[in-house]
Amino acid sequence: MNKQVLDPKTHSAQPTGSHNITLMDAATGGDPVSSHRNTTPLIGVLPGEGIGPDMIEATLQVLAAVESVSDIKATIETGGSIGIESEAACGKALSNQVIDFCGDIFAGQGAILTGPGGGRFVYDLRTQFDLYCKFSPLKTHRQLNDSGRIRARFLDSVDIMIVRDNIAGVYQGACEETTSPTEGKQLTHRFSYSENQVRRLIEAGARLATSRSKKISVVVKNSGLPQISELWSEVATQVCKGFGIEVKMVDADHCAYQLIQHPRDFDVLIAANLLGDILADLGAVLLGSRGLSFSGNFSSQGHAVYQTNHGSAYDLMGQDRANPVAQIFALAMMLRQSFNLIDEAELIEQAVAKVWSQGWRTEDLAMSNHRVAGTKAFASLVTEAIANGLDP
Repeated sequence: MNKQVLDPKTHSAQPTGSHNITLMDAATGGDPVSSHRNTTPLIGVLPGEGIGPDMIEATLQVLAAVESVSDIKATIETGGSIGIESEAACGKALSNQVIDFCGDIFAGQGAILTGPGGGRFVYDLRTQFDLYCKFSPLKTHRQLNDSGRIRARFLDSVDIMIVRDNIAGVYQGACEETTSPTEGKQLTHRFSYSENQVRRLIEAGARLATSRSKKISVVVKNSGLPQISELWSEVATQVCKGFGIEVKMVDADHCAYQLIQHPRDFDVLIAANLLGDILADLGAVLLGSRGLSFSGNFSSQGHAVYQTNHGSAYDLMGQDRANPVAQIFALAMMLRQSFNLIDEAELIEQAVAKVWSQGWRTEDLAMSNHRVAGTKAFASLVTEAIANGLDP
C-alpha cells in the first residue's frame, strides 16, 4: 500500500451556507466555519484516572501518526490530576491548579482533551468555564453491523445529535440536610431553569438543525415536571418559529423507548442536564458499546472540552482491555471543531473504520468471528492504517 500524505494545498475554502454549520458555530452563534486550518493546535491534556491515562496514551499515539502524514504539529500541554485522585490530594475534584491550566489553554486559543474523572469534576469544570452546551453524537458504523445487541437492519443510517444542557438542572442544584426526630435525616435538593438558560441551549440545537433535517425533538416530562416542561416547550416553540424549523416535544420515558425502538425517528435531540445524560448513555447501545461514546462541551466564547462519555472503569485499569475509540473519536471531534482540521479528523475516523473492517475488535465489541485486540494493540493498528494509507 502506498503511504498516504495529506497535501495542505488540497484544502479548499468551505462554502458559507447554512449547511456548513459546525458544532462550534451552533454553540457560539458565530459565522459558519472559515477555511482557516490551525496547523499548530494547542491541546491541553488531562489524563484522568482509572483507564484514563491508557486511553489518552493511545489517542496521542494516533495524533502522532496523523502529524507524520500531514502538515500539522500540535503543542501538547499536560495538566494535573482530576476527579477522585484530585480529591484525595487536595480535597477537590477540580483543583485550582487544573482551573488555571485550562484557563491558560483557552487563553492560548487551545482546547482541552480529558480522560475520565470522577466526583464533581465534570460538573464543576462546566460551571467554571460556562461550558453550557454538550454535543453527544450517536452515529452508527456499518463496519460494526455484526457487533452489538441490536439487529443491523434497524441501525442503518442512524445519525442523532444529543444536545444537552450542562450548567443548570438537577446536577447543578443545591442540597440541604436537616434532621427530625420522626423522619431522621432529610435531604432537600433544589434546582432551577431560567428562560435564558433554556433559550440559549435551544438556539444552539436549532442552529445545528438548520444544517441537518430542520427538525428538533425536545425532551420534557409534562406530568412529572409540568411547570418546567411548559417553560421548555414555550421557549422551544418560540425559538424554532424564528429559525423556521419543526419542533416536537417528547416525554422523557417515551423518548427513551423510542430512541432504542425507532432511532431513525430522531435527528437533533435536545434535553435538560439529567435527562440528556441518561439518554446519551442509553443511546450508546445503538453504537454497540459505551466505549464508543464521546462528546464535546462548548461555551459561547468558543472554549471547548472533549471527552469520553464512559467512566474511569477502575475494574479494567492496567489490564489493556478497554476500548480507546471513544477517546480517539473525541480527538477527531476536537481537530474538526476547534481547529478546522477536517481532513485530519476524517483520516482518524476512516483509519478506525478500516481496522474494524479487517475484523479487529476490542473485547467489548468482539463476537466469535472477530480478532480481539487490547487497548495498545488497537491503537497501534489505527496508527498503522494512518501511516500506510487507507486503501484496501
